[in-house]
Amino acid sequence: MTRRFARRAASVALALTLAAGLAACSNDPLADQYLEGSNKGFIAGDSRVLETAPDDRGDPIVFDGVTETGAAVSSADYAGQVLVVNFWYAACGPCRAEAPDLVEVVDDLEGQNASFLGINIYDQPATAASFMTTYGLTYPSVIAVDDGDVTLAFADAVPLTAVPVTLVLDTQGRVASRIIGQLPDASILTTLVRDTIAETS
Repeated sequence: MTRRFARRAASVALALTLAAGLAACSNDPLADQYLEGSNKGFIAGDSRVLETAPDDRGDPIVFDGVTETGAAVSSADYAGQVLVVNFWYAACGPCRAEAPDLVEVVDDLEGQNASFLGINIYDQPATAASFMTTYGLTYPSVIAVDDGDVTLAFADAVPLTAVPVTLVLDTQGRVASRIIGQLPDASILTTLVRDTIAETS
Protein backbone atom coordinates (compact mmCIF):
# COMPACT_ATOMS: atom_id res chain seq x y z
CA MET A 1 0.00 0.00 0.00
CA THR A 2 1.43 3.38 -0.93
CA ARG A 3 1.90 6.09 1.64
CA ARG A 4 -0.66 8.35 -0.08
CA PHE A 5 -3.23 5.53 -0.24
CA ALA A 6 -2.67 4.71 3.45
CA ARG A 7 -3.07 8.39 4.37
CA ARG A 8 -6.30 8.59 2.37
CA ALA A 9 -7.67 5.45 4.06
CA ALA A 10 -6.87 6.93 7.47
CA SER A 11 -8.62 10.21 6.64
CA VAL A 12 -11.74 8.39 5.48
CA ALA A 13 -11.74 6.24 8.62
CA LEU A 14 -11.52 9.36 10.79
CA ALA A 15 -14.37 11.01 8.90
CA LEU A 16 -16.49 7.89 9.35
CA THR A 17 -15.87 7.96 13.09
CA LEU A 18 -16.90 11.59 13.31
CA ALA A 19 -19.96 11.07 11.13
CA ALA A 20 -21.16 8.18 13.29
CA GLY A 21 -21.67 10.60 16.17
CA LEU A 22 -23.92 12.95 14.27
CA ALA A 23 -27.70 12.76 14.58
CA ALA A 24 -29.84 13.43 11.53
CA CYS A 25 -33.42 14.58 11.11
CA SER A 26 -35.79 15.15 8.23
CA ASN A 27 -39.38 15.92 7.33
CA ASP A 28 -39.68 12.72 5.31
CA PRO A 29 -41.54 9.80 6.96
CA LEU A 30 -39.60 7.08 5.13
CA ALA A 31 -36.30 8.76 5.86
CA ASP A 32 -37.36 9.15 9.49
CA GLN A 33 -38.24 5.45 9.70
CA TYR A 34 -34.77 4.62 8.48
CA LEU A 35 -33.08 7.03 10.87
CA GLU A 36 -35.10 5.55 13.75
CA GLY A 37 -33.83 2.08 12.87
CA SER A 38 -36.84 0.69 11.00
CA ASN A 39 -36.06 -1.59 8.06
CA LYS A 40 -39.49 -1.15 6.51
CA GLY A 41 -39.39 -1.12 2.72
CA PHE A 42 -35.66 -1.63 2.14
CA ILE A 43 -32.54 -3.61 2.91
CA ALA A 44 -29.72 -1.27 3.83
CA GLY A 45 -25.99 -1.79 3.90
CA ASP A 46 -23.78 -0.84 6.80
CA SER A 47 -22.19 2.26 5.24
CA ARG A 48 -18.85 0.56 4.66
CA VAL A 49 -16.35 2.54 2.62
CA LEU A 50 -14.24 0.25 0.46
CA GLU A 51 -11.32 1.65 -1.54
CA THR A 52 -9.23 -0.09 -4.18
CA ALA A 53 -5.69 0.99 -5.02
CA PRO A 54 -5.18 1.85 -8.72
CA ASP A 55 -3.05 -1.22 -9.43
CA ASP A 56 -5.70 -3.53 -7.97
CA ARG A 57 -8.76 -2.25 -9.82
CA GLY A 58 -10.67 -4.48 -12.20
CA ASP A 59 -11.87 -3.89 -15.72
CA PRO A 60 -13.75 -0.74 -16.71
CA ILE A 61 -17.52 -0.93 -16.32
CA VAL A 62 -19.24 -0.58 -19.68
CA PHE A 63 -22.93 0.27 -19.64
CA ASP A 64 -25.70 2.01 -21.51
CA GLY A 65 -29.28 2.84 -20.64
CA VAL A 66 -32.11 5.34 -20.78
CA THR A 67 -32.67 8.09 -18.20
CA GLU A 68 -35.84 9.32 -16.55
CA THR A 69 -36.24 11.85 -19.39
CA GLY A 70 -35.89 9.22 -22.11
CA ALA A 71 -32.35 10.28 -23.05
CA ALA A 72 -29.77 7.65 -23.95
CA VAL A 73 -26.68 7.51 -21.75
CA SER A 74 -23.61 5.28 -21.72
CA SER A 75 -20.23 4.85 -20.10
CA ALA A 76 -18.68 6.40 -23.22
CA ASP A 77 -20.34 9.72 -22.31
CA TYR A 78 -18.12 9.91 -19.22
CA ALA A 79 -14.80 8.85 -20.74
CA GLY A 80 -11.88 10.60 -19.06
CA GLN A 81 -13.99 11.80 -16.11
CA VAL A 82 -14.42 10.53 -12.58
CA LEU A 83 -18.00 9.28 -12.33
CA VAL A 84 -20.07 8.92 -9.17
CA VAL A 85 -22.80 6.30 -9.62
CA ASN A 86 -25.56 6.10 -7.01
CA PHE A 87 -28.02 3.19 -6.91
CA TRP A 88 -31.39 4.13 -5.43
CA TYR A 89 -35.19 3.96 -5.57
CA ALA A 90 -37.89 6.32 -4.36
CA ALA A 91 -39.35 4.28 -1.47
CA CYS A 92 -35.92 3.61 0.02
CA GLY A 93 -35.60 5.38 3.38
CA PRO A 94 -31.80 5.73 3.39
CA CYS A 95 -31.91 6.92 -0.24
CA ARG A 96 -34.10 9.78 0.90
CA ALA A 97 -31.95 10.43 3.96
CA GLU A 98 -28.75 10.68 1.91
CA ALA A 99 -30.19 12.84 -0.90
CA PRO A 100 -29.18 16.16 0.75
CA ASP A 101 -25.61 14.85 1.09
CA LEU A 102 -25.52 13.98 -2.62
CA VAL A 103 -26.70 17.48 -3.47
CA GLU A 104 -23.93 18.89 -1.25
CA VAL A 105 -21.28 16.75 -2.95
CA VAL A 106 -22.46 17.84 -6.41
CA ASP A 107 -22.16 21.48 -5.30
CA ASP A 108 -18.75 20.91 -3.71
CA LEU A 109 -17.34 19.36 -6.90
CA GLU A 110 -18.84 21.78 -9.42
CA GLY A 111 -16.33 22.66 -12.13
CA GLN A 112 -14.05 19.74 -11.31
CA ASN A 113 -13.52 16.64 -13.46
CA ALA A 114 -16.41 14.71 -11.92
CA SER A 115 -19.88 13.72 -13.12
CA PHE A 116 -22.82 12.09 -11.38
CA LEU A 117 -25.30 9.45 -12.49
CA GLY A 118 -28.09 7.72 -10.63
CA ILE A 119 -29.31 4.23 -11.36
CA ASN A 120 -32.87 3.70 -10.21
CA ILE A 121 -33.46 -0.02 -9.80
CA TYR A 122 -37.25 -0.17 -9.16
CA ASP A 123 -39.21 2.90 -10.29
CA GLN A 124 -40.83 4.04 -13.51
CA PRO A 125 -39.56 7.31 -15.04
CA ALA A 126 -42.30 9.55 -13.62
CA THR A 127 -41.72 8.33 -10.06
CA ALA A 128 -37.96 8.75 -10.37
CA ALA A 129 -38.32 12.23 -11.86
CA SER A 130 -40.67 13.32 -9.08
CA PHE A 131 -38.22 12.15 -6.42
CA MET A 132 -35.33 13.91 -8.12
CA THR A 133 -37.26 17.18 -8.32
CA THR A 134 -38.36 16.93 -4.68
CA TYR A 135 -34.84 16.30 -3.41
CA GLY A 136 -32.98 18.63 -5.77
CA LEU A 137 -30.99 15.96 -7.62
CA THR A 138 -29.95 17.62 -10.88
CA TYR A 139 -28.02 14.80 -12.52
CA PRO A 140 -29.72 12.09 -14.63
CA SER A 141 -30.73 8.63 -13.48
CA VAL A 142 -30.86 5.50 -15.60
CA ILE A 143 -34.16 3.64 -15.24
CA ALA A 144 -33.13 0.03 -14.73
CA VAL A 145 -36.36 -1.67 -13.64
CA ASP A 146 -36.99 -3.05 -17.14
CA ASP A 147 -33.36 -3.05 -18.28
CA GLY A 148 -31.43 -5.98 -16.88
CA ASP A 149 -28.35 -5.13 -18.92
CA VAL A 150 -27.66 -2.05 -16.79
CA THR A 151 -27.67 -3.89 -13.48
CA LEU A 152 -25.77 -6.78 -15.05
CA ALA A 153 -23.00 -4.37 -16.09
CA PHE A 154 -22.49 -3.44 -12.42
CA ALA A 155 -23.17 -6.91 -10.96
CA ASP A 156 -19.58 -7.54 -9.86
CA ALA A 157 -19.32 -4.14 -8.15
CA VAL A 158 -22.69 -3.62 -6.50
CA PRO A 159 -24.52 -5.85 -4.00
CA LEU A 160 -28.03 -4.83 -5.05
CA THR A 161 -29.53 -6.40 -1.93
CA ALA A 162 -28.15 -3.35 -0.11
CA VAL A 163 -29.48 -0.06 -1.46
CA PRO A 164 -28.29 2.66 -1.64
CA VAL A 165 -24.83 1.93 -2.98
CA THR A 166 -22.48 4.61 -4.29
CA LEU A 167 -19.52 3.93 -6.57
CA VAL A 168 -16.67 6.22 -7.58
CA LEU A 169 -15.33 5.21 -11.00
CA ASP A 170 -11.91 6.46 -12.03
CA THR A 171 -11.18 8.12 -15.37
CA GLN A 172 -10.79 4.67 -16.94
CA GLY A 173 -14.21 3.58 -15.71
CA ARG A 174 -12.86 1.27 -13.00
CA VAL A 175 -14.25 1.11 -9.46
CA ALA A 176 -11.98 3.19 -7.24
CA SER A 177 -14.21 3.14 -4.17
CA ARG A 178 -17.67 2.18 -3.06
CA ILE A 179 -19.96 2.96 -0.17
CA ILE A 180 -22.32 0.14 0.75
CA GLY A 181 -25.40 1.72 2.30
CA GLN A 182 -26.25 5.34 3.09
CA LEU A 183 -23.50 7.94 2.73
CA PRO A 184 -22.12 8.45 6.25
CA ASP A 185 -21.33 12.09 5.47
CA ALA A 186 -21.06 14.27 2.35
CA SER A 187 -17.41 15.08 3.07
CA ILE A 188 -16.43 11.41 2.83
CA LEU A 189 -17.71 11.10 -0.73
CA THR A 190 -16.22 14.46 -1.67
CA THR A 191 -12.82 13.28 -0.39
CA LEU A 192 -13.04 9.99 -2.28
CA VAL A 193 -13.88 11.79 -5.52
CA ARG A 194 -11.20 14.46 -5.13
CA ASP A 195 -8.56 11.84 -4.39
CA THR A 196 -9.60 9.90 -7.49
CA ILE A 197 -9.42 13.06 -9.58
CA ALA A 198 -5.94 13.75 -8.17
CA GLU A 199 -4.65 10.40 -9.42
CA THR A 200 -4.47 11.82 -12.95
CA SER A 201 -2.80 15.11 -12.04
